[in-house]
Amino acid sequence: MNPPPFPLPFLLDGAYFSNLVAMGMPTNGCVEQWLCDNPAALQKLQQDFLQAGAQALCTPTPEASAFHLSLYGLEDKVEEINTRLFNITKQNAQAAGVPVIGTLGPSGRFIPPFGESDFDSLYDQYREQIRVLEENGADGFLLQDQTSLADMRAAVLAARTTDLPIFVTLAVDASGHTVTGCSLLPCLITLQAMGVEAVGLSGTLSPEEMLPFFEDILPHTQIPLLAQPNIRHPRGQDYLPPRQFAQEMKALLQTGVSILGGSEGVSPAHVAQLKQQIAGIPLPPFLPEEADCYAASTETQVFFLRDTLEFSEPLECSINLGEDLIDLDDEQSNVALVEIHSVDDALLLAEQGHMSRLPLAVQAESLPVLDAALRYFQGRLIVSSDCLIEREHIEARAAKYGAIVY
Repeated sequence: MNPPPFPLPFLLDGAYFSNLVAMGMPTNGCVEQWLCDNPAALQKLQQDFLQAGAQALCTPTPEASAFHLSLYGLEDKVEEINTRLFNITKQNAQAAGVPVIGTLGPSGRFIPPFGESDFDSLYDQYREQIRVLEENGADGFLLQDQTSLADMRAAVLAARTTDLPIFVTLAVDASGHTVTGCSLLPCLITLQAMGVEAVGLSGTLSPEEMLPFFEDILPHTQIPLLAQPNIRHPRGQDYLPPRQFAQEMKALLQTGVSILGGSEGVSPAHVAQLKQQIAGIPLPPFLPEEADCYAASTETQVFFLRDTLEFSEPLECSINLGEDLIDLDDEQSNVALVEIHSVDDALLLAEQGHMSRLPLAVQAESLPVLDAALRYFQGRLIVSSDCLIEREHIEARAAKYGAIVY
Protein backbone atom coordinates (compact mmCIF):
# COMPACT_ATOMS: atom_id res chain seq x y z
CA MET A 1 0.00 0.00 0.00
CA ASN A 2 1.09 3.56 -0.71
CA PRO A 3 2.25 5.68 2.25
CA PRO A 4 -0.18 8.42 3.36
CA PRO A 5 0.18 11.41 1.00
CA PHE A 6 -0.14 13.94 3.84
CA PRO A 7 1.02 13.92 7.48
CA LEU A 8 -1.44 12.31 9.91
CA PRO A 9 -3.68 13.26 11.59
CA PHE A 10 -4.89 15.44 8.72
CA LEU A 11 -7.63 18.04 8.99
CA LEU A 12 -9.88 18.88 6.04
CA ASP A 13 -12.29 21.79 5.81
CA GLY A 14 -16.03 21.67 6.54
CA ALA A 15 -19.33 22.14 4.75
CA TYR A 16 -19.78 24.51 1.84
CA PHE A 17 -23.50 24.48 1.04
CA SER A 18 -24.91 25.14 4.52
CA ASN A 19 -22.33 27.83 5.30
CA LEU A 20 -22.84 29.58 1.97
CA VAL A 21 -26.62 29.55 2.45
CA ALA A 22 -26.05 31.24 5.81
CA MET A 23 -23.98 33.83 3.92
CA GLY A 24 -26.86 34.57 1.52
CA MET A 25 -26.59 31.99 -1.27
CA PRO A 26 -30.03 31.02 -2.65
CA THR A 27 -31.07 27.39 -2.24
CA ASN A 28 -32.51 27.04 -5.74
CA GLY A 29 -30.63 27.02 -9.01
CA CYS A 30 -27.13 25.83 -9.82
CA VAL A 31 -24.84 26.28 -6.82
CA GLU A 32 -21.69 26.00 -8.91
CA GLN A 33 -22.78 28.74 -11.32
CA TRP A 34 -23.71 30.99 -8.39
CA LEU A 35 -20.25 30.50 -6.90
CA CYS A 36 -18.62 31.39 -10.21
CA ASP A 37 -20.69 34.57 -10.28
CA ASN A 38 -20.10 35.37 -6.58
CA PRO A 39 -16.48 34.41 -5.87
CA ALA A 40 -16.15 36.68 -2.83
CA ALA A 41 -18.44 34.45 -0.75
CA LEU A 42 -16.40 31.34 -1.57
CA GLN A 43 -13.11 33.14 -0.92
CA LYS A 44 -14.32 34.35 2.49
CA LEU A 45 -15.55 30.91 3.58
CA GLN A 46 -12.36 29.16 2.52
CA GLN A 47 -10.22 31.75 4.27
CA ASP A 48 -12.27 31.22 7.43
CA PHE A 49 -11.68 27.46 7.23
CA LEU A 50 -7.95 28.02 6.79
CA GLN A 51 -7.82 30.41 9.73
CA ALA A 52 -9.63 27.77 11.79
CA GLY A 53 -6.85 25.27 11.07
CA ALA A 54 -7.81 23.30 7.95
CA GLN A 55 -4.75 21.67 6.41
CA ALA A 56 -6.29 21.40 2.91
CA LEU A 57 -9.08 22.95 0.88
CA CYS A 58 -11.56 20.77 -0.98
CA THR A 59 -12.96 22.31 -4.15
CA PRO A 60 -16.72 23.05 -4.12
CA THR A 61 -17.18 20.82 -7.17
CA PRO A 62 -19.05 17.67 -6.04
CA GLU A 63 -21.87 18.53 -8.45
CA ALA A 64 -19.79 20.19 -11.15
CA SER A 65 -19.93 17.14 -13.41
CA ALA A 66 -21.93 16.71 -16.59
CA PHE A 67 -24.25 14.41 -14.58
CA HIS A 68 -25.53 17.33 -12.52
CA LEU A 69 -24.83 20.38 -14.68
CA SER A 70 -27.10 18.87 -17.34
CA LEU A 71 -30.03 19.56 -15.00
CA TYR A 72 -29.45 23.27 -15.69
CA GLY A 73 -28.48 22.97 -19.34
CA LEU A 74 -24.84 23.53 -18.42
CA GLU A 75 -23.36 20.17 -19.39
CA ASP A 76 -21.07 21.91 -21.91
CA LYS A 77 -19.64 24.08 -19.10
CA VAL A 78 -17.83 21.33 -17.16
CA GLU A 79 -14.37 22.63 -17.98
CA GLU A 80 -15.26 26.28 -17.50
CA ILE A 81 -17.01 25.86 -14.14
CA ASN A 82 -14.48 23.42 -12.66
CA THR A 83 -11.58 25.61 -13.75
CA ARG A 84 -13.15 28.72 -12.26
CA LEU A 85 -13.95 27.11 -8.90
CA PHE A 86 -10.60 25.35 -8.76
CA ASN A 87 -8.66 28.56 -9.36
CA ILE A 88 -10.52 30.42 -6.61
CA THR A 89 -9.70 27.56 -4.24
CA LYS A 90 -6.11 27.35 -5.44
CA GLN A 91 -5.54 31.05 -4.81
CA ASN A 92 -6.62 30.67 -1.18
CA ALA A 93 -4.70 27.41 -0.73
CA GLN A 94 -1.45 28.77 -2.15
CA ALA A 95 -1.63 31.79 0.13
CA ALA A 96 -1.84 29.42 3.11
CA GLY A 97 0.59 26.81 1.75
CA VAL A 98 -1.91 23.93 1.81
CA PRO A 99 -2.92 21.38 -0.85
CA VAL A 100 -6.05 21.53 -3.00
CA ILE A 101 -8.18 18.38 -3.18
CA GLY A 102 -10.52 18.09 -6.15
CA THR A 103 -13.96 16.95 -5.01
CA LEU A 104 -16.31 14.74 -7.04
CA GLY A 105 -19.76 13.65 -5.89
CA PRO A 106 -21.94 10.69 -6.86
CA SER A 107 -23.37 10.59 -10.36
CA GLY A 108 -26.95 9.89 -9.32
CA ARG A 109 -26.99 7.16 -12.01
CA PHE A 110 -27.20 3.42 -11.35
CA ILE A 111 -26.13 0.43 -13.42
CA PRO A 112 -28.00 -2.92 -13.50
CA PRO A 113 -29.46 -4.41 -11.38
CA PHE A 114 -30.17 -1.04 -9.70
CA GLY A 115 -30.71 1.07 -12.83
CA GLU A 116 -30.23 1.37 -16.58
CA SER A 117 -26.98 3.32 -16.91
CA ASP A 118 -23.82 1.66 -18.13
CA PHE A 119 -20.50 1.59 -16.35
CA ASP A 120 -18.50 3.12 -19.19
CA SER A 121 -20.70 6.22 -19.27
CA LEU A 122 -20.05 6.72 -15.54
CA TYR A 123 -16.32 6.36 -16.15
CA ASP A 124 -16.31 8.81 -19.07
CA GLN A 125 -18.05 11.60 -17.19
CA TYR A 126 -15.89 11.15 -14.09
CA ARG A 127 -12.82 11.19 -16.33
CA GLU A 128 -13.93 14.45 -17.92
CA GLN A 129 -14.12 16.23 -14.57
CA ILE A 130 -10.95 14.59 -13.23
CA ARG A 131 -8.99 15.69 -16.29
CA VAL A 132 -9.97 19.33 -15.71
CA LEU A 133 -9.09 19.21 -12.00
CA GLU A 134 -5.78 17.48 -12.72
CA GLU A 135 -4.77 19.94 -15.44
CA ASN A 136 -5.46 22.85 -13.12
CA GLY A 137 -3.16 21.43 -10.46
CA ALA A 138 -5.14 19.27 -8.01
CA ASP A 139 -3.04 17.60 -5.32
CA GLY A 140 -5.50 14.72 -4.91
CA PHE A 141 -9.14 13.73 -5.29
CA LEU A 142 -11.99 13.26 -2.83
CA LEU A 143 -14.79 11.03 -4.13
CA GLN A 144 -17.37 12.22 -1.64
CA ASP A 145 -20.80 11.01 -0.45
CA GLN A 146 -20.73 8.00 -2.75
CA THR A 147 -23.83 5.80 -2.85
CA SER A 148 -22.90 2.80 -5.03
CA LEU A 149 -19.83 0.67 -5.57
CA ALA A 150 -20.18 1.20 -9.33
CA ASP A 151 -19.80 4.97 -8.91
CA MET A 152 -16.82 4.48 -6.61
CA ARG A 153 -15.03 2.07 -8.91
CA ALA A 154 -15.72 4.14 -12.04
CA ALA A 155 -14.38 7.26 -10.35
CA VAL A 156 -11.36 5.44 -8.90
CA LEU A 157 -10.45 3.96 -12.29
CA ALA A 158 -10.81 7.41 -13.85
CA ALA A 159 -8.66 8.99 -11.15
CA ARG A 160 -6.09 6.21 -11.51
CA THR A 161 -5.22 7.64 -14.93
CA THR A 162 -3.34 10.22 -12.83
CA ASP A 163 -0.70 9.66 -10.15
CA LEU A 164 -2.64 11.63 -7.53
CA PRO A 165 -3.93 10.28 -4.19
CA ILE A 166 -7.58 9.26 -3.95
CA PHE A 167 -9.86 9.51 -0.91
CA VAL A 168 -13.33 7.92 -0.98
CA THR A 169 -16.26 8.42 1.39
CA LEU A 170 -19.63 6.66 1.50
CA ALA A 171 -22.90 8.30 2.45
CA VAL A 172 -24.74 5.69 4.53
CA ASP A 173 -27.94 5.65 6.58
CA ALA A 174 -28.21 4.80 10.28
CA SER A 175 -27.92 1.09 9.46
CA GLY A 176 -24.61 1.69 7.72
CA HIS A 177 -25.83 1.08 4.15
CA THR A 178 -26.05 3.14 0.99
CA VAL A 179 -29.14 3.15 -1.23
CA THR A 180 -27.77 0.10 -3.10
CA GLY A 181 -27.14 -1.86 0.10
CA CYS A 182 -23.41 -1.25 0.03
CA SER A 183 -21.62 -0.82 3.36
CA LEU A 184 -18.18 0.26 4.52
CA LEU A 185 -16.49 -3.15 4.72
CA PRO A 186 -17.10 -4.28 1.09
CA CYS A 187 -15.94 -0.86 -0.08
CA LEU A 188 -12.83 -1.01 2.05
CA ILE A 189 -11.92 -4.51 0.81
CA THR A 190 -12.52 -3.53 -2.82
CA LEU A 191 -11.05 -0.06 -2.91
CA GLN A 192 -7.93 -0.54 -0.84
CA ALA A 193 -7.07 -3.44 -3.16
CA MET A 194 -7.44 -0.95 -6.04
CA GLY A 195 -4.86 1.30 -4.38
CA VAL A 196 -6.84 4.21 -2.94
CA GLU A 197 -5.16 6.17 -0.17
CA ALA A 198 -8.12 6.49 2.25
CA VAL A 199 -11.69 5.25 2.71
CA GLY A 200 -14.35 6.48 5.09
CA LEU A 201 -17.80 7.88 5.78
CA SER A 202 -19.52 11.19 5.14
CA GLY A 203 -23.06 12.50 4.89
CA THR A 204 -25.89 12.48 7.39
CA LEU A 205 -24.36 10.68 10.39
CA SER A 206 -22.90 12.34 13.49
CA PRO A 207 -19.43 11.36 14.78
CA GLU A 208 -21.02 9.21 17.48
CA GLU A 209 -23.12 7.33 14.90
CA MET A 210 -20.08 6.70 12.70
CA LEU A 211 -17.92 5.28 15.48
CA PRO A 212 -19.18 1.65 15.53
CA PHE A 213 -18.86 1.33 11.76
CA PHE A 214 -15.21 2.34 11.91
CA GLU A 215 -14.58 0.01 14.85
CA ASP A 216 -15.96 -2.90 12.82
CA ILE A 217 -13.56 -2.43 9.91
CA LEU A 218 -10.35 -1.65 11.83
CA PRO A 219 -9.01 -5.23 11.75
CA HIS A 220 -9.27 -5.22 7.94
CA THR A 221 -7.75 -1.87 7.01
CA GLN A 222 -4.31 -1.16 5.60
CA ILE A 223 -4.95 2.49 4.76
CA PRO A 224 -5.98 5.64 6.66
CA LEU A 225 -9.65 6.08 7.49
CA LEU A 226 -11.56 9.30 6.82
CA ALA A 227 -14.58 10.80 8.58
CA GLN A 228 -16.73 13.74 7.45
CA PRO A 229 -19.77 13.64 9.75
CA ASN A 230 -22.40 16.32 10.10
CA ILE A 231 -23.54 18.09 13.25
CA ARG A 232 -27.03 16.63 13.61
CA HIS A 233 -27.51 15.24 17.12
CA PRO A 234 -28.40 11.52 16.88
CA ARG A 235 -30.98 11.69 19.70
CA GLY A 236 -32.92 14.80 18.88
CA GLN A 237 -33.46 17.80 16.64
CA ASP A 238 -30.59 19.83 18.07
CA TYR A 239 -27.25 20.32 16.39
CA LEU A 240 -23.87 19.63 17.93
CA PRO A 241 -22.13 22.82 19.06
CA PRO A 242 -18.47 23.15 18.06
CA ARG A 243 -16.99 21.88 21.32
CA GLN A 244 -19.18 18.76 21.54
CA PHE A 245 -18.61 18.01 17.87
CA ALA A 246 -14.86 18.22 18.38
CA GLN A 247 -15.00 15.95 21.43
CA GLU A 248 -16.90 13.29 19.48
CA MET A 249 -14.44 13.62 16.60
CA LYS A 250 -11.58 13.09 19.04
CA ALA A 251 -13.10 9.71 19.91
CA LEU A 252 -12.98 8.79 16.22
CA LEU A 253 -9.33 9.82 16.04
CA GLN A 254 -8.45 7.78 19.11
CA THR A 255 -10.16 4.78 17.52
CA GLY A 256 -8.02 4.99 14.40
CA VAL A 257 -9.63 7.54 12.05
CA SER A 258 -6.80 9.84 10.99
CA ILE A 259 -8.30 12.14 8.31
CA LEU A 260 -11.01 14.38 9.70
CA GLY A 261 -13.38 16.92 8.21
CA GLY A 262 -17.04 17.78 8.15
CA SER A 263 -20.17 17.68 6.04
CA GLU A 264 -23.41 19.66 6.31
CA GLY A 265 -23.48 22.16 9.16
CA VAL A 266 -19.76 21.96 9.98
CA SER A 267 -18.61 25.57 10.20
CA PRO A 268 -15.20 27.19 10.64
CA ALA A 269 -15.98 27.33 14.37
CA HIS A 270 -16.37 23.52 14.42
CA VAL A 271 -13.08 23.10 12.55
CA ALA A 272 -11.30 25.45 14.99
CA GLN A 273 -12.49 23.42 17.99
CA LEU A 274 -11.50 20.21 16.22
CA LYS A 275 -8.02 21.58 15.60
CA GLN A 276 -7.64 22.22 19.33
CA GLN A 277 -8.97 18.79 20.32
CA ILE A 278 -6.66 16.76 18.09
CA ALA A 279 -3.51 18.68 19.02
CA GLY A 280 -1.06 16.36 20.72
CA ILE A 281 -2.86 13.10 19.91
CA PRO A 282 -0.09 10.45 19.62
CA LEU A 283 0.72 8.96 16.24
CA PRO A 284 0.61 6.74 14.33
CA PRO A 285 -3.13 5.97 14.48
CA PHE A 286 -4.09 2.36 15.01
CA LEU A 287 -3.61 0.05 12.04
CA PRO A 288 -3.32 -3.71 12.49
CA GLU A 289 0.12 -5.17 11.85
CA GLU A 290 -1.39 -7.85 9.64
CA ALA A 291 -4.75 -6.69 8.35
CA ASP A 292 -7.28 -9.43 7.66
CA CYS A 293 -8.05 -8.41 4.09
CA TYR A 294 -7.56 -11.63 2.10
CA ALA A 295 -11.12 -11.48 0.90
CA ALA A 296 -13.35 -11.27 -2.13
CA SER A 297 -16.39 -9.01 -2.22
CA THR A 298 -19.57 -7.98 -3.97
CA GLU A 299 -21.59 -4.77 -3.57
CA THR A 300 -23.06 -6.03 -0.30
CA GLN A 301 -20.91 -8.93 0.96
CA VAL A 302 -17.36 -9.79 1.97
CA PHE A 303 -16.02 -13.35 1.75
CA PHE A 304 -12.93 -13.95 3.85
CA LEU A 305 -10.89 -16.63 2.10
CA ARG A 306 -9.17 -19.74 3.34
CA ASP A 307 -5.55 -20.47 2.54
CA THR A 308 -6.69 -23.21 0.15
CA LEU A 309 -9.41 -22.41 -2.35
CA GLU A 310 -11.55 -25.17 -3.83
CA PHE A 311 -13.12 -24.02 -7.10
CA SER A 312 -16.47 -25.36 -8.23
CA GLU A 313 -16.90 -26.98 -11.60
CA PRO A 314 -16.93 -24.11 -14.14
CA LEU A 315 -20.34 -22.47 -14.46
CA GLU A 316 -21.55 -21.27 -17.84
CA CYS A 317 -22.30 -17.56 -17.95
CA SER A 318 -25.93 -17.75 -19.11
CA ILE A 319 -29.20 -16.03 -18.27
CA ASN A 320 -29.58 -18.69 -15.55
CA LEU A 321 -26.28 -17.76 -13.86
CA GLY A 322 -27.95 -16.28 -10.80
CA GLU A 323 -29.96 -19.43 -10.16
CA ASP A 324 -26.89 -21.59 -10.77
CA LEU A 325 -24.94 -19.58 -8.21
CA ILE A 326 -27.71 -19.92 -5.64
CA ASP A 327 -27.97 -23.68 -6.23
CA LEU A 328 -24.22 -24.30 -6.04
CA ASP A 329 -23.30 -26.96 -3.46
CA ASP A 330 -20.98 -25.20 -1.04
CA GLU A 331 -20.02 -28.50 0.58
CA GLN A 332 -18.06 -29.45 -2.53
CA SER A 333 -16.30 -26.11 -3.06
CA ASN A 334 -15.66 -22.80 -1.35
CA VAL A 335 -15.37 -20.64 -4.49
CA ALA A 336 -17.79 -20.33 -7.42
CA LEU A 337 -15.88 -20.48 -10.72
CA VAL A 338 -17.51 -18.82 -13.74
CA GLU A 339 -16.29 -19.16 -17.32
CA ILE A 340 -16.25 -15.87 -19.24
CA HIS A 341 -16.06 -16.14 -23.04
CA SER A 342 -17.13 -12.66 -24.17
CA VAL A 343 -17.82 -9.10 -23.07
CA ASP A 344 -21.52 -9.99 -22.95
CA ASP A 345 -20.64 -12.74 -20.46
CA ALA A 346 -18.74 -10.20 -18.39
CA LEU A 347 -21.77 -7.90 -18.29
CA LEU A 348 -24.01 -10.80 -17.31
CA LEU A 349 -21.69 -11.70 -14.45
CA ALA A 350 -21.72 -8.08 -13.31
CA GLU A 351 -25.51 -8.06 -13.24
CA GLN A 352 -26.11 -11.45 -11.58
CA GLY A 353 -22.94 -12.16 -9.61
CA HIS A 354 -24.26 -10.48 -6.47
CA MET A 355 -26.60 -13.48 -6.03
CA SER A 356 -23.73 -15.83 -5.19
CA ARG A 357 -23.44 -17.31 -1.71
CA LEU A 358 -19.73 -17.96 -2.36
CA PRO A 359 -16.80 -15.78 -3.41
CA LEU A 360 -16.54 -15.53 -7.18
CA ALA A 361 -13.68 -16.55 -9.44
CA VAL A 362 -13.48 -16.06 -13.19
CA GLN A 363 -11.70 -17.97 -15.90
CA ALA A 364 -11.17 -16.32 -19.28
CA GLU A 365 -9.21 -17.37 -22.35
CA SER A 366 -8.34 -13.91 -23.68
CA LEU A 367 -7.00 -10.73 -22.11
CA PRO A 368 -9.76 -8.38 -23.41
CA VAL A 369 -12.45 -10.65 -21.99
CA LEU A 370 -10.66 -10.90 -18.64
CA ASP A 371 -10.31 -7.12 -18.58
CA ALA A 372 -14.05 -6.74 -19.19
CA ALA A 373 -14.92 -9.18 -16.40
CA LEU A 374 -12.73 -7.32 -13.92
CA ARG A 375 -13.87 -3.89 -15.08
CA TYR A 376 -17.62 -4.43 -14.94
CA PHE A 377 -17.91 -6.58 -11.82
CA GLN A 378 -18.65 -4.39 -8.81
CA GLY A 379 -16.53 -5.96 -6.12
CA ARG A 380 -13.31 -7.93 -5.76
CA LEU A 381 -12.99 -11.05 -7.89
CA ILE A 382 -10.63 -14.01 -7.83
CA VAL A 383 -8.93 -14.81 -11.14
CA SER A 384 -8.11 -18.40 -11.97
CA SER A 385 -4.56 -18.71 -13.28
CA ASP A 386 -5.58 -21.93 -15.04
CA CYS A 387 -6.15 -20.44 -18.48
CA LEU A 388 -4.22 -19.64 -21.65
CA ILE A 389 -3.32 -16.07 -20.65
CA GLU A 390 0.28 -15.58 -19.53
CA ARG A 391 0.63 -15.20 -15.78
CA GLU A 392 2.30 -11.78 -15.98
CA HIS A 393 -0.64 -10.40 -17.99
CA ILE A 394 -3.14 -11.87 -15.53
CA GLU A 395 -1.30 -10.30 -12.60
CA ALA A 396 -1.11 -6.90 -14.32
CA ARG A 397 -4.87 -6.85 -14.90
CA ALA A 398 -5.53 -8.13 -11.38
CA ALA A 399 -3.38 -5.35 -9.89
CA LYS A 400 -5.28 -2.68 -11.83
CA TYR A 401 -8.66 -3.83 -10.56
CA GLY A 402 -7.60 -5.14 -7.14
CA ALA A 403 -8.39 -8.78 -7.93
CA ILE A 404 -6.81 -11.89 -6.38
CA VAL A 405 -4.90 -14.33 -8.59
CA TYR A 406 -5.07 -17.97 -7.53
